[in-house]
Amino acid sequence: MRAHEAGALHAEAGHRGPSWLREPADVNALEPRLWARNVERGPDGVLSVAGVPVDAIAREFGTPSYVMDEDDFRARARTFAQAFDAAFQPLCGGADVYYAGKAFLSIASVRWIAEEGLNLDVCTGGELAVALRAGFPPGRIGMHGNNKSAAELTRALDVGVDRIVVDSAAEISRLAALARERGVRARVLLRITVGVEAHTHEYIATAHEDQKFGFSLAGGAAADAAAAILAEPSLELLGLHSHIGSQIFDTSAFEVAARRTLGLHAAIREQHGVELPELDLGGGYGIAYTTKDDPMPPAELAAGMAEIVGHECAAFGVPVPRISVEPGRAIAGPAGFTLYEAGTVKQVALDAGAFRTYVAVDGGMSDNIRTALYDADYSCTLASRRSDTRPVLARVVGKHCESGDIVVKDEFLPADVRPGDLIAVPGTGAYCRSLATTYNHVPRPPVVAVADGKARLIVRRETEDDLLRLDVG
Repeated sequence: MRAHEAGALHAEAGHRGPSWLREPADVNALEPRLWARNVERGPDGVLSVAGVPVDAIAREFGTPSYVMDEDDFRARARTFAQAFDAAFQPLCGGADVYYAGKAFLSIASVRWIAEEGLNLDVCTGGELAVALRAGFPPGRIGMHGNNKSAAELTRALDVGVDRIVVDSAAEISRLAALARERGVRARVLLRITVGVEAHTHEYIATAHEDQKFGFSLAGGAAADAAAAILAEPSLELLGLHSHIGSQIFDTSAFEVAARRTLGLHAAIREQHGVELPELDLGGGYGIAYTTKDDPMPPAELAAGMAEIVGHECAAFGVPVPRISVEPGRAIAGPAGFTLYEAGTVKQVALDAGAFRTYVAVDGGMSDNIRTALYDADYSCTLASRRSDTRPVLARVVGKHCESGDIVVKDEFLPADVRPGDLIAVPGTGAYCRSLATTYNHVPRPPVVAVADGKARLIVRRETEDDLLRLDVG
């Protein structure tokens, strides 16, 4: 479903809040699963991350700011890498985890990923440039994208990117020609669409046939593409790639996807006599944005995926290929939150004596467009003090000239929330800075990493001078 321009006020849940949202017994309490592991509330009610109070972060770096718990980010990366490697060790000697650069990418985060032993997935020349600037080994980079330019493919070949995920017949021909010109053999995965409908938003479900990514299994397009790659001496087909969507909370859809993907894998073996050494099952594992979300721990995900792959490979009578997965937002997302300052607070009368408290903050859809784009739900909390007042149903909105400029559609905040309060929104470590814009000429916020009691800037705040520098008059 598409989001109404004016947000959840006109959605099915109505103005009394969605059915899953419960009034808290203590409006100061934090729901642990929504926050990075080093976020806590002190006796004075002030939130801190890794020992640094958020009011100190606001004074030094301003608001809005994206705040990243570096230890949490690293720990999630490490946990995914260890869990999947251990689960697949008996089947194929382990598994590779690719961090999705599109979720959140900076020189610092790339270095964290490198140090924690993960591989990196990029999908544009710009993302590749960040990875190279950070010194990430090209032999651990995979390159996605449904419309890679000749320049992007050329650069990937020249720097030695390990694998390129091909997405169209035109790209197969383009990449083969570029590889021939350079006298190299490009290692590729073939992206396929398996016709599995993941239970997620229509814009982030990527495995149904009627969409822009990959080759459909239906009608033989994927099989024909595999044959075309195998016929090109300048291309090496490593395996197949399947990604069914994002914000997925169980492994049921992966079972069907794995079965259909391995069906083609087995057919290629039978028809061409080629044992493809790899298989990428994508990922898109979900995180807890609100109390209604209940993501699986990485170890359970890995065990479930290993059981599925082992069973399906046995059914097709093929050896288990080396498995790759892409956790997506599950690493960066929970590690970050956005810190805002409230500017205006107003109560809007509704029907039957009901009202809603609108809290306008100094950011909005320019720093978090997911609510407007995907009808996404977020939580929030008063971050700068403790309150003993009753909870009221509130909506956190931005400063932009759009009625759909909503950050948090429904959440309980203290009745005495007021201008100058700091508001923290968890779960914004992924796809917020990456999707940020300068709408209304509002400069993009900085990214502040916190570890061991110290906060440091890893992406500086954009300034009005930055905006004007691009305007040549």
